[in-house]
Amino acid sequence: MPPLRIALYQGPPPATDTSTSAHGLAALDDAARRAAAQGARLLVTPELSLTGYALGDRVADLAEPADGESARALARTAARHGIALVYGYPERAGSRVHNSVQLVGPDGTRLANYRKTHLYGGFETASFTPGDQLVVQAELDGVRLGLLVCYDVEFPEAVRAHALAGTEVLLVPTALMRPYEFVAATLVPVRAWESQLFIAYANRTGAEGEFDFAGLSALAAPDGTARIRAGSGETLLVGEADPAELPAFRAQSPYLTDRRPELYRAHV
Repeated sequence: MPPLRIALYQGPPPATDTSTSAHGLAALDDAARRAAAQGARLLVTPELSLTGYALGDRVADLAEPADGESARALARTAARHGIALVYGYPERAGSRVHNSVQLVGPDGTRLANYRKTHLYGGFETASFTPGDQLVVQAELDGVRLGLLVCYDVEFPEAVRAHALAGTEVLLVPTALMRPYEFVAATLVPVRAWESQLFIAYANRTGAEGEFDFAGLSALAAPDGTARIRAGSGETLLVGEADPAELPAFRAQSPYLTDRRPELYRAHV
């Protein structure tokens, strides 16, 4: 199969008000249009890309179910531009709100929904309920995709769980703020190396509320390099992840086959 051509949108926070995600929908539609024009098959956007991150007490007002009005609008966006789309949003599930990401196929079909399992900081822990399913996967053009969100990727166990479950390209919408640039610059490529998969890491940029986002979005490869890397400003990057490369990488760095899990279980 051909390599999967992936676009990473590193954008500023959308201008939100207390009752609508219309600005976010417009920004995502524009990013999808531009990504498709560059031949991308998949667009990955930042954490909470629909609404913005620094929501304060507006989280409950902006939260929608996974099949809500905004989800239907973004399904139409994906189908209109013929591109798969990963976006972040506050998901309402009964009385709970999750920090979620949804993957929509290029025909508008919902392929996967993931709820962030590792919440970061006071805002997230006060506003969201953590998810309880770590490995959520889907297939696109024969490629096994997995989903995590931002802080999740900083836990080696989370990325390794995906590798062991067969994820080939791990998609990570992110809201990484300064002064933690080392996560994007160093830790993400290391995660790709040690678990021998590709990581598409899409961060936001600019100031929002009390946060100053770091940018540095990247497509990290299993050799520990970044195939594409953003700076600190708004950008749309396009690169390729080729699962056909994985056997050679894994033969050279056989961490997955050389594991001895019987020694680890007592220490987890």
